[in-house]
Amino acid sequence: MAEQQKSGSGGSWLLVLFGLLMVIIGAPLVYGGVQLIGLGGSWYYALAGLGVIASGILYIMRRKAGLWLYGFVFLATVAWALWESGLEFWPLIPRLVAPAVIAIPALLLAPLFPTRAGTPRPGKAAPFALAALLVAALAATAFYGFTPHGVVSNTLASAEPKPTVPPAAASATDWRHYGRTPAGTRYAPIDQINRDNVHKLEVAWTFRSGDTPQGSAQDQNTPLFVDDTLYTCSPNNIVHALNPDTGDVKWKFDPKAKSPLWQRCRGVSYYEPGPATAEAGAAAPANAAAPADPLAPASPVAQTTPVAQANACAARIVMTTIDARLIQLDAKTGELCQDFGTGGIVDLKQGMGEIKDGFYFQTSAPTVMRDLIMVGGWVWDNVETGEPSGAVRAFSARTGELVWAWDLGNPAITKLPPEGESYTRGTPNVWSTPAYDEALGLVYLPTGNATPDFFGAHRSKAAEDYTASVVALDIATGRERWKFQTVHHDIWDYDVPAQPALYDVPDGKGGTVPALIQITKRGQIFMLDRRDGKPIAEVEERPVPQTGGVPEDFLSPTQPYSVGMPEIGTAPFTEARMWGATPYDQLYCRIEFKKMRYEGEFTPPGLTRSIIFPGYYGGMNWGSAAIDEARGLLIVNDIRMPQFAQLMPREETDNYGGSAAHDGLSQQKGTPYGAMKNGFMSPLGVPCHQPPYGTFTGIDLKTRQIAWQVPAGTLEDTGPLGLKMGLQIPIGMPTLGGPIATSGGVVFYAGTQDYYLRALDVETGKELWKGRMPVGAQSTPMTFVSHESGAQYVVISAGGARQSPDRGDYIVAYRLPKQN
Repeated sequence: MAEQQKSGSGGSWLLVLFGLLMVIIGAPLVYGGVQLIGLGGSWYYALAGLGVIASGILYIMRRKAGLWLYGFVFLATVAWALWESGLEFWPLIPRLVAPAVIAIPALLLAPLFPTRAGTPRPGKAAPFALAALLVAALAATAFYGFTPHGVVSNTLASAEPKPTVPPAAASATDWRHYGRTPAGTRYAPIDQINRDNVHKLEVAWTFRSGDTPQGSAQDQNTPLFVDDTLYTCSPNNIVHALNPDTGDVKWKFDPKAKSPLWQRCRGVSYYEPGPATAEAGAAAPANAAAPADPLAPASPVAQTTPVAQANACAARIVMTTIDARLIQLDAKTGELCQDFGTGGIVDLKQGMGEIKDGFYFQTSAPTVMRDLIMVGGWVWDNVETGEPSGAVRAFSARTGELVWAWDLGNPAITKLPPEGESYTRGTPNVWSTPAYDEALGLVYLPTGNATPDFFGAHRSKAAEDYTASVVALDIATGRERWKFQTVHHDIWDYDVPAQPALYDVPDGKGGTVPALIQITKRGQIFMLDRRDGKPIAEVEERPVPQTGGVPEDFLSPTQPYSVGMPEIGTAPFTEARMWGATPYDQLYCRIEFKKMRYEGEFTPPGLTRSIIFPGYYGGMNWGSAAIDEARGLLIVNDIRMPQFAQLMPREETDNYGGSAAHDGLSQQKGTPYGAMKNGFMSPLGVPCHQPPYGTFTGIDLKTRQIAWQVPAGTLEDTGPLGLKMGLQIPIGMPTLGGPIATSGGVVFYAGTQDYYLRALDVETGKELWKGRMPVGAQSTPMTFVSHESGAQYVVISAGGARQSPDRGDYIVAYRLPKQN
């Protein structure tokens, strides 16, 4: 009898301790749940919290009713979870895993409840069997977590690719433009590496530039490969020419470029002059139309040295810098081309008026077309109104002389502005990469918006007409041919970030239509006739919210939706879609969601917090899309990360220091309001909505339907509180950079949050191979065939994933094993 009493005493303490733990677990659920009810949200958390607390009290009282009560709460939770989320895997995790974990000790302690005689109950098999069942279910859940979820798998309208014409020359397997060709499709007609052997890829060589990104610097470089040399640039515009088979340096050029922020170089360009004209100052081919104003003054940096001079460069590397210079280098030696500009350099600040340090420069590769070099520019977003102009200029690729300028605020200015004036300030800029159609003689510009991004009452009519648009200009003259706007009166930072992709799509009558496919931050994909800008896939103007903004600004009554193409990652938010790693941060996210204004993607910023989704990072971003030209398949990667925004009165804003371009407080000087923005995250640093947070998607351009979609990346190198989980759980993470496609049926991509270059099956999205990199990447890979060895390489610039503290300066080349 004494032994039984002793055992009962020990069991009592376990029951009491577990009961106290239950009370502690339930209290935050009640506290937060009452707040959520007050905001008009779900009653589940408050009721479940009360049930858990009551069950805990019964455990403290050593009454078995506590087990029965928790059993009821658990079963009710399962029913609620299935009602709210269905059978989707990731939404069920925070709803069911924690309650199941609690249920295990609750069951195992069942034999310790005393009998009426005050002694513990004899052990029974049922509680232990149920606990074992829950352990098995949790183990199965953990195992199942390593399987991709939310996968879409359909059948391509035409699975058989069009026959690929073998390249007629070695140069056909080069990568000569940022998007491989001027069309920007990132498609390489190379199949040495294919679906059958890609799993054999191995590192061929690794090169380190010595320019590791620091602070706001990022490595976003896509190298070029031309005539058996690989050309790379690092965040501070240091260019290296490399041997493609060994990674050995042929030459290096350091422009000593400086900027206080946003150091990056997405690429360099290549120019090879055709037959020399009488003067290097001849700015366009002989058959090109003359500039609109042939009497406009020449650029002060131009030279007219004859082409035949001894030190003239033949093939040239063309680059811009983070301190607004346009530079030409001899592609063979890396020396400045002395017959271009002043000693090889053109000052891009000419005609721009006042430029504060860091407020204007170039981050994307210049566009080389015919005998012209066209440049836009990046401005420091959201600091003030009237920032440097968004004017786009074309210079002679031979001499650096200004040939034409497109100033959307003053079309009468076709070269340099009149003495003492500047290009129109504060107009939408072109910071991303254009594409061009040589046959049509058109270049296509993706435009940004007039800064600042989150207030627009001050904007001019020209700024309103051209913000977030695609604009077609005549290559020879720079005169506008057509434009198409993707967002009206953009106050969400929904500028057009990506290079347009030019591809001829089926017309349904056995022929094709020359199309321009434009992906956007909104997740909308616009398909336009690139001859005139008219939609090929239907576009519909839909009404959007008209309340919640500030009285000084206005709202567009409608916005364009590309209803003829799939939308990627645009499903509207609801309270039920809020997520978290645990029930607590899910509850937190639900409360915060109910506190904020949200009426869809065009919820206007105002004096109370509102949600921006898709966020201002996308949707899709500057990495752009790829098109498998043989299969007619568009491949995109997206970001599903919302932000919140709140306008702050000027007096309140002025009390803060500094100004953030994106996350954080933006001063927006010159307007009545600053703007506070940031990611919508839980206290654990986990996004407040359910996964995936990024996907790869293949879209059949014949049917205009999704062919496949898979989550992008795993949690291996990231996790809650910024801790690396080390687990390859394919939850689908935010992506930057873009994909490429090859005729070998492979898509290559590297811009995930884990440190891998991946190869996907272009027809299914299935992962075929992945190679570990020293650090993550946010650049677009490229591929080529070496002229000397005949081997196909896949190359990636790895400088660190966007949100990772791990940084590097690596160029990594992969190839198939050498044959003995």
